[in-house]
Amino acid sequence: MYHKSLFPPLPEVPEQNVHHLLFNRPDQKAWSDYTFQVNALTGTQRSFREFLERVRDGATALGSAVEIGGLDIRPENGEIVGVLSENSLDYVALLHSLLAITVPFAMFSSYSTPFEFQHAVKLAGATRLFVSPSMLRLALTSGLPEDRIYILEGKIPGRTSYDDLVARAQFNRMPRLPIRHAKRDTLAYLIFSSGTSGLPKAVMISHGNLVNSLLQIFILSIESLKVQEPPVWNGPGGMNVLFNVLPIHHAYGLHITTFRCFFNPTTVLLLPKWDADVYLDAIPKYRATSIYLVPSLVHQIVHHPKFSTADFSTVQVVQCGAAYLPVSLSEQLRSRFPGVERVGEGYGMSECTLSVSAKPLPGMLEGRAKNVLGSVGVLLPGVEARIVREDGTLAALNEPGELYVRSGCVALGYWNNEKATRETFDDGWLRTGDRIRIDGDGVLFFEDRAKDTLKISGMQVSPMEIEDTLRAHPDNLIIDVSVAGVSGGRTADERLPHAWIVLSSEGKALGAPETIAKLDAWVRERLSRYKWLRGGISVVDQIPKSPTGKVLRRQLVEQYEAGLKARIAKL
Repeated sequence: MYHKSLFPPLPEVPEQNVHHLLFNRPDQKAWSDYTFQVNALTGTQRSFREFLERVRDGATALGSAVEIGGLDIRPENGEIVGVLSENSLDYVALLHSLLAITVPFAMFSSYSTPFEFQHAVKLAGATRLFVSPSMLRLALTSGLPEDRIYILEGKIPGRTSYDDLVARAQFNRMPRLPIRHAKRDTLAYLIFSSGTSGLPKAVMISHGNLVNSLLQIFILSIESLKVQEPPVWNGPGGMNVLFNVLPIHHAYGLHITTFRCFFNPTTVLLLPKWDADVYLDAIPKYRATSIYLVPSLVHQIVHHPKFSTADFSTVQVVQCGAAYLPVSLSEQLRSRFPGVERVGEGYGMSECTLSVSAKPLPGMLEGRAKNVLGSVGVLLPGVEARIVREDGTLAALNEPGELYVRSGCVALGYWNNEKATRETFDDGWLRTGDRIRIDGDGVLFFEDRAKDTLKISGMQVSPMEIEDTLRAHPDNLIIDVSVAGVSGGRTADERLPHAWIVLSSEGKALGAPETIAKLDAWVRERLSRYKWLRGGISVVDQIPKSPTGKVLRRQLVEQYEAGLKARIAKL
């Protein structure tokens, strides 16, 4: 059967640049200026009005003609601006400057190895790069001319920075560029995802996708105010202080830091990169009221020596996303937050801009929207779903199957990858690759991953990417390989990548221990830390396959887990 959101439909709005919905709303005219951004490491602050002026001056400098001091970056020139940076205040400003002039951007992981980065830059077709100073050496491997590589935040002698461009627009009194019109399918940005299989793909998110995703939250906010009073925030001056450490290049971190923070006056507290000690100390220091996490960070926090004594008294909202949060871990975290009644959760993926479901507040929609422990919530406004069996028929209520979703927030497809687009985006429906069941109340429960992709520290990891990396070892040490997730992660459902390899004649001559050591070192050199084979490497005689040649990963995992249990029993 088909499932529709319980919430009212989204309002009809004209095609527009998402900038207008974020910054040109009538309600914002009554706002007093406020502290919008704070760097949790340095204490650097920027007000909302300062931020807006910076966005508009930055857009003017980026898009104006070279003759008057601009960079002449325009979408009709086929420009795509890459960003390679840790979290920073100007990361957010640059993205909005680019949205204002409808120049697409591509965000590259700050955890990238040179191999991963070069693949991503080539795939995206980036024509320019803005990078943090710490990432400059990596950026120089992109193959782009050096005069097309700029500094995002900070200074490096001889290199133009975003700050230089803003100052140039102000000093030269460049005529401010107008906000360019965008259609529903005007490309806004590329964000990388492993999709349902294979190497990372660049997901195409449009201005229409963003508008749709934001309208979902507007409807949720309206319905929330029907069952609870507007919160009185504990932050300085009664502000909501949203603390984000999630990478902006990740969909979750991107949206809470760059888009969803403009519904109401909000201070965004940014930590450039994860540091548990700094994070726990910053919460009381800056009086953080809303924190956003992924399950792996929750695990680190609750097992940190400071967890039992840390001051969480100002925190009123705790949200967790990007992967399933086990109930036991959720309750362990919540137990230390006296002002938090529940940990907010939901379900989504980059291919649907961000979210398709969320846990509602108790009493929402006159009690029809149920908040069920262990679920991932109910469908967001404007989202339709169906649960599909392996044979392609529709599953019954409470029967697990692959989740298909349809909504205006579903991405345009994968950039320059028609094959993957056809496989994942099926006649208007997004195949999520996840096994979900939906009960009679419209509540979604995550069951398992139908796809091979793993979720580690909230990041997608493709077994195929690791397999291809192992096969590419220059010494030809293996003739076959399979990678799958095994137990041992930070949470009960998190799986660690484990490789099963069949040795070649060269590998046999070298010996299994030395071959394993070489392959492990090779993966660590080529791939980001969260893709390392922390589950181990096993030598097997052959990789089990079906009559049609499909690798039977589940069989390998079951044999591994059975052996692990036997070893534990002996101890």
